[in-house]
Amino acid sequence: MSTPGTRGRPSGLVIGSLVAISFGTVFVLVNSGGLPAPWPLVLRVAGLLVAALLLVGLVRAARREAPAAGAGEAAGFMDRRYWIVVALEAVALFGGLAVINNVLDRPAVAVAWVAVVVGVHFFGLAAVWRMPRYHWLGAVMTALGVAGFLTHAFGGDAAAVGLVSGVGCGAALFATVALALRDATSAHHPTT
Repeated sequence: MSTPGTRGRPSGLVIGSLVAISFGTVFVLVNSGGLPAPWPLVLRVAGLLVAALLLVGLVRAARREAPAAGAGEAAGFMDRRYWIVVALEAVALFGGLAVINNVLDRPAVAVAWVAVVVGVHFFGLAAVWRMPRYHWLGAVMTALGVAGFLTHAFGGDAAAVGLVSGVGCGAALFATVALALRDATSAHHPTT
Protein backbone atom coordinates (compact mmCIF):
# COMPACT_ATOMS: atom_id res chain seq x y z
CA MET A 1 0.00 0.00 0.00
CA SER A 2 1.39 3.40 -0.83
CA THR A 3 1.70 6.03 1.85
CA PRO A 4 0.31 9.55 1.59
CA GLY A 5 2.52 11.78 -0.48
CA THR A 6 4.03 8.96 -2.52
CA ARG A 7 3.22 8.38 -6.13
CA GLY A 8 2.64 5.10 -7.88
CA ARG A 9 0.25 2.21 -7.57
CA PRO A 10 -0.15 0.55 -4.18
CA SER A 11 2.36 -2.16 -3.37
CA GLY A 12 0.94 -5.61 -3.94
CA LEU A 13 -1.92 -4.42 -6.16
CA VAL A 14 -0.92 -6.61 -9.09
CA ILE A 15 -0.01 -9.80 -7.23
CA GLY A 16 -2.83 -9.46 -4.69
CA SER A 17 -5.39 -8.81 -7.42
CA LEU A 18 -4.19 -11.74 -9.50
CA VAL A 19 -4.51 -14.05 -6.48
CA ALA A 20 -7.98 -12.70 -5.62
CA ILE A 21 -9.22 -12.94 -9.21
CA SER A 22 -7.91 -16.51 -9.49
CA PHE A 23 -9.45 -17.70 -6.24
CA GLY A 24 -12.65 -15.76 -6.88
CA THR A 25 -13.00 -17.51 -10.22
CA VAL A 26 -12.36 -20.92 -8.62
CA PHE A 27 -14.93 -20.22 -5.90
CA VAL A 28 -17.57 -19.38 -8.53
CA LEU A 29 -16.76 -22.17 -11.01
CA VAL A 30 -16.49 -24.98 -8.47
CA ASN A 31 -19.40 -24.03 -6.22
CA SER A 32 -22.08 -23.22 -8.79
CA GLY A 33 -22.21 -26.72 -10.30
CA GLY A 34 -24.82 -28.22 -7.98
CA LEU A 35 -27.49 -25.66 -8.79
CA PRO A 36 -30.38 -26.46 -11.14
CA ALA A 37 -30.00 -25.50 -14.79
CA PRO A 38 -29.43 -22.89 -16.15
CA TRP A 39 -27.79 -21.38 -13.04
CA PRO A 40 -24.43 -23.16 -13.20
CA LEU A 41 -23.88 -21.91 -16.74
CA VAL A 42 -25.16 -18.41 -15.95
CA LEU A 43 -22.98 -18.04 -12.84
CA ARG A 44 -19.91 -19.53 -14.49
CA VAL A 45 -20.19 -17.29 -17.55
CA ALA A 46 -20.81 -14.25 -15.33
CA GLY A 47 -17.84 -15.19 -13.11
CA LEU A 48 -15.53 -15.60 -16.10
CA LEU A 49 -16.73 -12.31 -17.58
CA VAL A 50 -16.17 -10.44 -14.31
CA ALA A 51 -12.72 -12.04 -13.95
CA ALA A 52 -11.81 -11.01 -17.52
CA LEU A 53 -12.98 -7.43 -16.94
CA LEU A 54 -11.01 -7.23 -13.70
CA LEU A 55 -7.91 -8.55 -15.47
CA VAL A 56 -8.27 -5.86 -18.14
CA GLY A 57 -8.62 -3.22 -15.44
CA LEU A 58 -5.59 -4.60 -13.62
CA VAL A 59 -3.43 -4.55 -16.76
CA ARG A 60 -4.48 -0.95 -17.38
CA ALA A 61 -3.65 0.03 -13.79
CA ALA A 62 -0.28 -1.75 -13.94
CA ARG A 63 0.65 -0.02 -17.19
CA ARG A 64 -0.44 3.39 -15.95
CA GLU A 65 2.03 3.67 -13.08
CA ALA A 66 4.95 1.82 -11.56
CA PRO A 67 4.72 0.67 -7.93
CA ALA A 68 5.07 3.41 -5.32
CA ALA A 69 8.68 4.29 -4.50
CA GLY A 70 10.27 1.74 -2.19
CA ALA A 71 7.29 -0.59 -2.42
CA GLY A 72 8.21 -3.76 -4.27
CA GLU A 73 5.30 -5.82 -5.58
CA ALA A 74 6.25 -8.99 -3.74
CA ALA A 75 7.76 -7.45 -0.60
CA GLY A 76 4.85 -8.53 1.59
CA PHE A 77 5.33 -12.16 0.61
CA MET A 78 8.85 -12.10 2.07
CA ASP A 79 7.59 -11.14 5.53
CA ARG A 80 7.90 -13.99 8.05
CA ARG A 81 4.55 -13.02 9.57
CA TYR A 82 2.87 -13.64 6.21
CA TRP A 83 4.19 -17.20 6.17
CA ILE A 84 3.00 -17.75 9.76
CA VAL A 85 -0.52 -16.66 8.73
CA VAL A 86 -0.42 -18.97 5.71
CA ALA A 87 0.88 -21.91 7.76
CA LEU A 88 -1.88 -21.47 10.36
CA GLU A 89 -4.42 -21.19 7.54
CA ALA A 90 -3.19 -24.44 5.96
CA VAL A 91 -3.34 -26.35 9.26
CA ALA A 92 -6.85 -25.06 10.03
CA LEU A 93 -8.06 -25.61 6.49
CA PHE A 94 -6.84 -29.16 5.97
CA GLY A 95 -7.33 -30.26 9.58
CA GLY A 96 -10.88 -28.96 9.59
CA LEU A 97 -11.66 -30.50 6.20
CA ALA A 98 -10.38 -33.86 7.44
CA VAL A 99 -12.72 -33.69 10.42
CA ILE A 100 -15.68 -32.45 8.34
CA ASN A 101 -15.26 -35.07 5.62
CA ASN A 102 -13.90 -38.08 7.48
CA VAL A 103 -15.17 -37.79 11.06
CA LEU A 104 -18.43 -35.87 10.77
CA ASP A 105 -19.22 -37.05 7.23
CA ARG A 106 -20.61 -33.63 6.27
CA PRO A 107 -18.96 -32.78 2.93
CA ALA A 108 -21.84 -30.41 2.13
CA VAL A 109 -20.35 -27.87 4.56
CA ALA A 110 -16.74 -28.18 3.40
CA VAL A 111 -16.93 -24.94 1.39
CA ALA A 112 -18.42 -23.16 4.41
CA TRP A 113 -15.34 -24.21 6.41
CA VAL A 114 -13.05 -23.01 3.61
CA ALA A 115 -14.84 -19.64 3.62
CA VAL A 116 -14.46 -19.27 7.40
CA VAL A 117 -10.77 -20.17 7.39
CA VAL A 118 -9.92 -18.00 4.39
CA GLY A 119 -11.96 -15.18 5.88
CA VAL A 120 -10.14 -15.38 9.21
CA HIS A 121 -6.78 -15.48 7.44
CA PHE A 122 -7.55 -12.07 5.91
CA PHE A 123 -7.62 -10.56 9.41
CA GLY A 124 -4.03 -11.74 9.84
CA LEU A 125 -3.03 -10.39 6.45
CA ALA A 126 -4.70 -7.07 7.23
CA ALA A 127 -2.50 -6.73 10.31
CA VAL A 128 0.70 -7.93 8.62
CA TRP A 129 0.30 -5.74 5.54
CA ARG A 130 -1.56 -2.84 7.19
CA MET A 131 -4.40 -3.15 4.69
CA PRO A 132 -7.69 -2.17 6.39
CA ARG A 133 -9.76 -3.39 3.42
CA TYR A 134 -8.73 -6.95 4.30
CA HIS A 135 -10.58 -6.62 7.61
CA TRP A 136 -13.76 -6.03 5.62
CA LEU A 137 -13.03 -8.87 3.23
CA GLY A 138 -12.25 -11.17 6.15
CA ALA A 139 -15.49 -10.21 7.89
CA VAL A 140 -17.57 -10.78 4.74
CA MET A 141 -15.98 -14.13 3.91
CA THR A 142 -16.22 -15.36 7.50
CA ALA A 143 -19.88 -14.31 7.62
CA LEU A 144 -20.54 -16.11 4.33
CA GLY A 145 -18.94 -19.24 5.78
CA VAL A 146 -21.09 -19.04 8.90
CA ALA A 147 -24.12 -18.41 6.68
CA GLY A 148 -23.26 -21.60 4.79
CA PHE A 149 -23.23 -23.60 8.03
CA LEU A 150 -26.58 -22.06 8.99
CA THR A 151 -27.98 -22.80 5.53
CA HIS A 152 -27.09 -26.45 6.02
CA ALA A 153 -28.39 -26.50 9.60
CA PHE A 154 -31.77 -25.23 8.39
CA GLY A 155 -32.07 -27.89 5.69
CA GLY A 156 -30.13 -26.46 2.77
CA ASP A 157 -28.33 -28.91 0.53
CA ALA A 158 -24.75 -28.79 -0.73
CA ALA A 159 -25.78 -26.63 -3.71
CA ALA A 160 -27.31 -24.02 -1.40
CA VAL A 161 -24.22 -24.00 0.82
CA GLY A 162 -22.04 -23.72 -2.29
CA LEU A 163 -24.04 -20.76 -3.53
CA VAL A 164 -23.92 -18.91 -0.22
CA SER A 165 -20.39 -19.69 0.92
CA GLY A 166 -18.64 -20.47 -2.37
CA VAL A 167 -20.14 -18.22 -5.01
CA GLY A 168 -20.63 -15.54 -2.35
CA CYS A 169 -16.91 -15.61 -1.48
CA GLY A 170 -16.01 -15.43 -5.16
CA ALA A 171 -18.15 -12.31 -5.48
CA ALA A 172 -16.52 -10.83 -2.35
CA LEU A 173 -13.04 -11.38 -3.80
CA PHE A 174 -14.09 -9.85 -7.11
CA ALA A 175 -15.59 -6.83 -5.32
CA THR A 176 -12.39 -6.33 -3.33
CA VAL A 177 -10.32 -6.24 -6.51
CA ALA A 178 -12.79 -3.84 -8.13
CA LEU A 179 -12.54 -1.50 -5.12
CA ALA A 180 -8.73 -1.68 -5.13
CA LEU A 181 -8.65 -0.85 -8.84
CA ARG A 182 -11.11 2.00 -8.30
CA ASP A 183 -8.90 3.40 -5.54
CA ALA A 184 -5.77 3.05 -7.68
CA THR A 185 -7.52 4.83 -10.56
CA SER A 186 -8.83 7.64 -8.36
CA ALA A 187 -5.36 8.09 -6.84
CA HIS A 188 -4.02 8.40 -10.40
CA HIS A 189 -6.75 10.87 -11.39
CA PRO A 190 -7.61 12.82 -8.23
CA THR A 191 -10.86 14.75 -8.30
CA THR A 192 -10.74 18.46 -7.65
